[in-house]
Amino acid sequence: MLRVTDVRKVFGTAHDTYIALDNVSLDIADGEFLCLLGPSGCGKSTLLNILAGFEPPTSGSVTADGAPVTGAGRDRVMCFQDAGSALFPWLTVEENVRFGLRVRKIPKAGWDSIIDKYLRMVDLDRHRRKFPAQLSGGMRQRLQIARMLAVEPQVLLMDEPFAALDALTRRHMHAVLLEIWQRTGKTIVFVTHDIAEAISLADRIGMMSVGPRSVITKMIDVDMPRPRDLTNPRVAQLFNEIEALLAPDLARAE
Repeated sequence: MLRVTDVRKVFGTAHDTYIALDNVSLDIADGEFLCLLGPSGCGKSTLLNILAGFEPPTSGSVTADGAPVTGAGRDRVMCFQDAGSALFPWLTVEENVRFGLRVRKIPKAGWDSIIDKYLRMVDLDRHRRKFPAQLSGGMRQRLQIARMLAVEPQVLLMDEPFAALDALTRRHMHAVLLEIWQRTGKTIVFVTHDIAEAISLADRIGMMSVGPRSVITKMIDVDMPRPRDLTNPRVAQLFNEIEALLAPDLARAE
């Protein structure tokens, strides 16, 4: 579904440069749930922006379903950490979803059924007349996800979407997202710096080194059935393995 080949990203000028990513290569399968994990400043969001088409790579290439990524596309949508900033506060829940359909020029005849389908999927159909300010943090993120799904993308790109939520809401959102992923079969690329979150969600975890010159240092298969019990000894073992792999980079970042 997504192929990243020798991607390098350099910011700045010829006299003052910062190499954020250095020859990153990655294949992401159709329907896969991939987490990109690493400390702050490791280039996770930069790589996600390149996958979205928001940022061009300095060198290397990215393809989506075999086609070169040269900008934003309907096949890929982004979910941001701050849902409050991503949503339009003057529009209701229903109107926020409708806005995405209008922008993507989806035929009006199907709008009502699409909106109903995805508001039900994220359990917001009873709140369709409310404004974002009247919703909890978790509900705002569910609205952002509904707006993403309504345009029928192939890939969901998620940049630490639950980082600002409290622990209980975050766990609930993990269950909501996994249910949506299993029902829709979408490809998900999820950025996080939380080891437990990555283990809870991912098919595979891509470990990224701290910048500059960030690379993917290791791909880890999470071969456990879902839902995953974080008290399972296998989870604790995997957590400790990942923490040990991250330790040198964390020390260097400090």
